[in-house]
Parts: sequence; structure tokens; C-alpha cells
Amino acid sequence: MLRRIILSLVTTVIASAALAQDAGLKRLDSGVDARAWEAVGRLDIGGNGFCTGALIAPRLVLTAAHCLYDRDTKQRIDHSGVQFLAGWRNGRAGAYRDIRRAVVHPDFVYDGDVSSDRVRNDLALLELQRPIRNTTIKPFVTAARPRPGDSVGVVSYAKDRSEAPSLQEVCKVLAQQEGVLVTSCSVDFGSSGAPIFSFEGGEAQIVSVVSAKAEVDGKRVSLGTSLGATLAILQAELVAGKGVFQDAGPRRKRVLVGQTNSDTGAKFVKP
Repeated sequence: MLRRIILSLVTTVIASAALAQDAGLKRLDSGVDARAWEAVGRLDIGGNGFCTGALIAPRLVLTAAHCLYDRDTKQRIDHSGVQFLAGWRNGRAGAYRDIRRAVVHPDFVYDGDVSSDRVRNDLALLELQRPIRNTTIKPFVTAARPRPGDSVGVVSYAKDRSEAPSLQEVCKVLAQQEGVLVTSCSVDFGSSGAPIFSFEGGEAQIVSVVSAKAEVDGKRVSLGTSLGATLAILQAELVAGKGVFQDAGPRRKRVLVGQTNSDTGAKFVKP
């Protein structure tokens, strides 16, 4: 059990060198290096920023829910202004797609406060206007969450490396707590929504999505949203015909800044 977690958004994180030293980041500039990761793409958000997303079906992209919210107004953005650039590398993408529909977890709230509830529900599923059917862009499968001590990897775009993705192939699962995956993976601005992979059986499988950074006993780590039931809920929302843009998201009671979560003992701070 983690005694203390201090959370903040990935959009302001610089990962601790001590916990990110499992493996350095490898920039995937060449076609040879990037071949296995073409289904990871950059999500350009209305010209105001970007996140990372990953194709899990010809028409579905997995990312973080907070990527679809305006940081100033705390409201959902119109996803018609978001574009998925599959395999974006040095000014070119393997496929360019606009977003037809987008669903976020119904319990996700973006209101400026950060909590374990927010990280746990920080998942979004985007339906593309047209499917991507390309022999070089193969959707990833998803898998059950890994166990503490397991090796994982992350592929992401980020600040100062927005023109090509980078791979950190070996980082560790440090803990699991209430649906939140704590890892030593290196993240930075733009890494939000990046897929976290396991490599069991020699195949890259998405087991989580990057949501935030945290501090555990004074050391910086990164946090991922568990999939499983959360992803199933989003898939059901799309099947039910949901995902049309709405101006306001749901609201519910939250742990506020400076308060202590009675369940986890975590103290939350603003990003």
C-alpha cells in the first residue's frame, strides 16, 4: 500500500532521473525503428496543444480523458477540432483522421482538482471519421494490467520531442492502488494518453494509459489508468450511440486541494 501520493498533471511533469533510469528514451526517427509503433500517434488538439493516442481498432483511438478538456474553462472541447496523426514522424503521418465521436468515462471530472478518482477514470475512446486500414499501421490489442515488479514500456510524444515518438522500453510497475498503476516510466508534457505496454509473449499489448505524475516518499513516478472495466464502459457508451459533443461534463463530489482522501491517505495538489 502506498502511504502517500502527491498528484499533478502530466502536462507539467519532468520525471525523476532516479526512477527513470531503467532505460533511456529512444527517439523513433527512422522507419525501421518506428515500424512496430506506427499505431501510436499524436493527437493535435485544435492548434492549442497535443496528447498521445494509440489505435486499438481500425476506427478507435485510446487516450486520456483530460486531453479533451480545456484547462482554463474546465469544459469539454469540441472533438471535431482534434486530429489523430498515426505514426507522426518528422512532419509526416502514416494516416490523418478527424474524430467522429468521443466518449470519456462517465465518472471522470475535470475541475482543476487532482485525485486518485480522477486518474482511475482518466480514459477516453475516440471514434475516427474513417477507419485506418493500412498494412503498416496495425492496431494494438489490450491486456490485463500487469503485476508489481513487471516490466513495461511507453511510447509517447512530449515536450521537446513532439516531431517523433520516443520509446522507453524498460520501466517497472512499482505498485497498484485502487485502479491506478504506478510506474517508473518517464513522462513529460504531451505524454498524456500515451500507451503503456507489456511485452508478454514477445507482443506489445496496451495495459494502461499515461495520466499523471506523482510523488511517493519524495520520489517522482508516473501514473497510469487501468483498463479492464473502464475500457468496457467506454466501448458500451459508443455502442449505445453516445459520444456526440456536449458543452459540459458531469459533476460530482470531489476531494478538494489540501484535503485528505480518507480511503487512500493521499494528499492532492493542483497541477
